[in-house]
Amino acid sequence: MDTEKSKITLLAFGQLTDITGQSTWEMEDISDIDQLKAILIEKYPALAQAKYLVAVNMEVIRGNATLKPGDAVALLPPFSGG
Repeated sequence: MDTEKSKITLLAFGQLTDITGQSTWEMEDISDIDQLKAILIEKYPALAQAKYLVAVNMEVIRGNATLKPGDAVALLPPFSGG
């Protein structure tokens, strides 16, 4: 009924912004990270070749995790130090 409650916010950084064409957007009805990645790769095929980490609410997630309405999901490209 209330679609606001099923939304998550996505944030892309670096080269991932170039691939997606945006740095911040919302998606609805995403249950977990595996589903999110599948949808993103379908929409942005270049992501299949990109290396990136996923952080949910500022915590890096390795593997799959359930997403809750209101979560902020960041797509983080590799970082290099010097």
